[in-house]
Amino acid sequence: MSDYPAIVLAAGEGTRLRPLTRNRPKPMLPVATKPILEHVFDQLLDAGITEFVVVVGYRHERIQSYFGPRYRNAPITYVTQEKQLGTGHALLAAESVVEGTALVINGDQVVDSRIIRDVLTTHESGAAATIALLQRSNVDEYGGVRIEDGQVTRIVENPRDDEIYHLNAGVYAFEELAFDAVRDAEPRAGEHLLVDGLSELVDAGHDVNGAVSEGIWVDATYPWDLLDISFELFDTGVVEGDRPTDGLDAATVHGSAVVREPVVVSRDCTIEPGAVVGPYVCLDENVTVGSNAVVKRSVIDADSRIKDNATVIECVTGTGVTIGAGSTIPGGPGDVHVKDRVFENEKLGALLADRVRDGGGVTYVPGAIVGAGSELQAGTTVRGTLAAKTEVRS
Repeated sequence: MSDYPAIVLAAGEGTRLRPLTRNRPKPMLPVATKPILEHVFDQLLDAGITEFVVVVGYRHERIQSYFGPRYRNAPITYVTQEKQLGTGHALLAAESVVEGTALVINGDQVVDSRIIRDVLTTHESGAAATIALLQRSNVDEYGGVRIEDGQVTRIVENPRDDEIYHLNAGVYAFEELAFDAVRDAEPRAGEHLLVDGLSELVDAGHDVNGAVSEGIWVDATYPWDLLDISFELFDTGVVEGDRPTDGLDAATVHGSAVVREPVVVSRDCTIEPGAVVGPYVCLDENVTVGSNAVVKRSVIDADSRIKDNATVIECVTGTGVTIGAGSTIPGGPGDVHVKDRVFENEKLGALLADRVRDGGGVTYVPGAIVGAGSELQAGTTVRGTLAAKTEVRS
């Protein structure tokens, strides 16, 4: 058990995961039927951290109402970042409620307890901070860190040069000096970034340790990443997918249905006659898979309905989605539009945000994204990105 409290940064929206984050923050998106933040809490507890300070902001009520004041007997203190002005700003919002050394962790990335333990064991009293590092072939989308003899010598966000970097895993041990450095760092584009404070420490000659770990680290940056994360948690054993249901007595699986591992089927789910579910499927609470429907490599959120004879492959849904009888989501690859970028050949059959309803016989072109509350009439074809509350007529 560690005496350090954990400051969990969970204030952001996750704009590149829209429209799934229209009604909830990124840390509350489901991975293998549990919110990302719940996975973070579980791994912290497994590493011996028993006190959480959670920085919330965007849609904070979704986090606070879900977890309440405690999680598995660990007390939770909530601190609100009223405006999302960067990771450094979020960290400083929690400074007044911690004393001495603190562990700092991103609440919207799944890391296993080995990474957390490696930071705790590497951190020494003489160091101002310690950063968890991973060996990755490509760190372009994240933070790159150079180390020499266990000491951090350079930190670069989104490096584009030919140097070899370790990936910054977003787990840190901070001393008071590190908080001061974050406060003093110059903001960029109106945001105070945590890594800029760490760079200030390195440039000033203070010891910043690098804790190189082989632990599991997965991040959801884009919609299709929610599939990859869930599947990796299956493959690495973090989530057990060798049982047909998560609580067999709480789900109804017809004797003629086929459930192919790995899967997680939550309570109050119904899998009707002739349906095929799996492999690599996560069904959250109260999902119905209709007769002779096929669901593969998909993450289906709570209260959703997949009706008879539908085919659903490489699909991510929000809550309360209805995929009508005979509708077809054939799976990727497809071109996906995210904000002002087009990502080619991604393995995403479709993303259906909260309360999307199709009337049956709908065909989804790979890479389709459908905004919350949209209505798709029977027999239509859906392609590209649809805004919230769009009505598509045949």
